[in-house]
Amino acid sequence: MANRDGILALEQAVGAAVLGQSEVIHHVLVALLADGHVLLESLPGLAKTRTVKALASHLAATMSRIQFTPDLLPSDITGAEVLQQDADGRHHIEFQQGPLFGNLVLADEINRAPAKVQSALLEAMEERQITVGGVTRPMPELFMVLATQNPIEQEGTYPLPEAQMDRFLMKIRLDYPGAEDEMAMLALLREGSSASGADAMRLSQEELFACRREAEALYVAPAVDRYVVDLVNATRRPADYDADLGRWIQIGASPRGAISLDRAARAHAWLAGADFSSPDDVRAVAHAVLRHRLHLSYDAVADGITAEQVIDRLLDVVAVPA
Repeated sequence: MANRDGILALEQAVGAAVLGQSEVIHHVLVALLADGHVLLESLPGLAKTRTVKALASHLAATMSRIQFTPDLLPSDITGAEVLQQDADGRHHIEFQQGPLFGNLVLADEINRAPAKVQSALLEAMEERQITVGGVTRPMPELFMVLATQNPIEQEGTYPLPEAQMDRFLMKIRLDYPGAEDEMAMLALLREGSSASGADAMRLSQEELFACRREAEALYVAPAVDRYVVDLVNATRRPADYDADLGRWIQIGASPRGAISLDRAARAHAWLAGADFSSPDDVRAVAHAVLRHRLHLSYDAVADGITAEQVIDRLLDVVAVPA
């Protein structure tokens, strides 16, 4: 746990720049430790972009921001081969990297990108590589996509395909801050404080990778593995566990959901200073890991049942190991 202090300092530094979103920041750091991608969803103005910028300013990493629009092309994000001229007049083809090659990639309003751009992003997220001109190029060792989307403004958008949604380790929802936090926010901005600065703490990539290795090495008991599998299986055969779940869930989580639950739970346990992952760690990350992996039935939508309520019921009916 020698490196845990650095991550806790990072969490505190980001929290000082983004007020009223402590749970969101914690989940983003869990995803960072678990080497996963994050989908941030909220109404406009709730600090999605500020959270990513604050994280990048306190991490020794490059940040790229891509504003997704309907006219975006795959080469706009991956880069392209460009004809260049040498000093002696000779021409050659040179690959110019796109913004996707950053360490932290802010994909702003990702659901405004057409399918061909989303497919290019999908390869980078899952395979950690892109292919341009028949040549495959690896992404940086530290590579995390933090995508944002607005849940209410759907005109001119392209809903993310299920295959891409499943690539996000977590879907994190941001809500309005409390009144006291909002007053502190006004004072912070009035003073001209910024999330960045020459004297700001910065966690090195080597320190982050060391933290990841420690989190990955955390002990997981077979009973906890069984609990993870039981939760995911309950989304696939919901009627075996609860009649209401059988009516609400149309399609459950894939095996990637179980893998993501395990990875996120270990990162959560490590952040808490534990030497092992427990069912409580699984339950702490279950909403963020599963909410975008469940397809609700027409009955659930008609009754106003949300994914949050479905996961709450799952956690109630699936037995917790002793």
